[in-house]
Amino acid sequence: MAVWDDLIGQDRVVEQLAAAARDADAYVTAAASGQEAVRAASSGPSGSAMTHAWLFTGPPGSGLGTAARAFAAALQCVSPDRALGGVPGCGFCDGCHTALIGTHADVEVVRAAGLSTGVGDTRDLVRRAQLSPSGGRWQVVVHETADRLTEQAANALLKAVEEPAPRTVWLLCAPSADDVLPTIRSRCRHMVLRTPPVDAVADLLIRRDGIEPEEAVAAARATQGHIDRARRLATDARARTRRAAVLALPTRMEDIGDALRAAQQLVDAAGEDAREAVEETDAKETEEMRAALGASEGGRLPRGTAGVMKDLEKRQKSRATRAQRDSLDLALLDLTAFYRDVLVRQLGSSVAIANEDVRDAVERIAASTRPEQTLRRMEAVLECRRAVERNVAPLLAVEAMAVALRAG
Repeated sequence: MAVWDDLIGQDRVVEQLAAAARDADAYVTAAASGQEAVRAASSGPSGSAMTHAWLFTGPPGSGLGTAARAFAAALQCVSPDRALGGVPGCGFCDGCHTALIGTHADVEVVRAAGLSTGVGDTRDLVRRAQLSPSGGRWQVVVHETADRLTEQAANALLKAVEEPAPRTVWLLCAPSADDVLPTIRSRCRHMVLRTPPVDAVADLLIRRDGIEPEEAVAAARATQGHIDRARRLATDARARTRRAAVLALPTRMEDIGDALRAAQQLVDAAGEDAREAVEETDAKETEEMRAALGASEGGRLPRGTAGVMKDLEKRQKSRATRAQRDSLDLALLDLTAFYRDVLVRQLGSSVAIANEDVRDAVERIAASTRPEQTLRRMEAVLECRRAVERNVAPLLAVEAMAVALRAG
């Protein structure tokens, strides 16, 4: 299995990354044999497909992290087939395998656990990235949430991208190019991913995860090609239950009281989902930190360590807030998809609806309302998403949305 096998619906991107991996491999091989003339290949000269900084952008679920990690694995590939003209990225060698599972010493994957990544963490990352590879062919940093860098953190990263170490490669992921500093994106090669076709996502779920074909197709269609959400929907009964509750909201809001109760339930469900997601990690982190600080058997910490625990609690609180926002955002995306299906029916389009399991509710609302009402409702959901991202209290934002949905 090649490292590119899980990067579905992205043929053009795979072609370009594979070409870059070939040029990178040629550079490392030539440099090892003393041919220093090709050293400039790491900076992406004319005629070379390789460069030191890459920006992956695309819609949620398109596989940004998958593309970046696959490329990182290809850069670390040590398969003997490379010497025979094969494309780096076999998927089986030690370099590929450890890079893909996250244990390669020279591949660091970074993802903001909380609301943002600060300048301190970014400076530490930049310092580590300046080191020569410890055993691999490249020092690779995959930053899966480059859009969450604070302004100071982004400026710290900019210096590293402007003046890269000879064997360091930066792989940055963000929803769009506008989500990173213009000065950073101008120094990166830009890879734009697209939403994978529903059939391709379903095939991946069947092939990789062993999902039954009918369930795989239903999950892929319901999530409109979002790979990670489709997998979760197909494998997690709780995710299916939460989605069903969200899709029932449009038919339950008979009056203002119903709308406000629905808003509270939606926020409570997102909070519960977030707690489940972070609870185990928080407990493990706290236990490990207390042990590292030398807590006594009675649980008392040594003098002067209270500040360390407070910093940990602060990070955990930020992560919980981020998890709640992400969970709520998934619910709002499901709600948007519902009204998109309503609009499809109202306009008589031949486009297939995403939510076949609630077709009756879609048809009923489509028949009893007008397209302009549906558009206003979709805008209300999108405004709620924007408000939550701007740090508006989730309950206030969702209540405003629920009232707008009822009013239409």
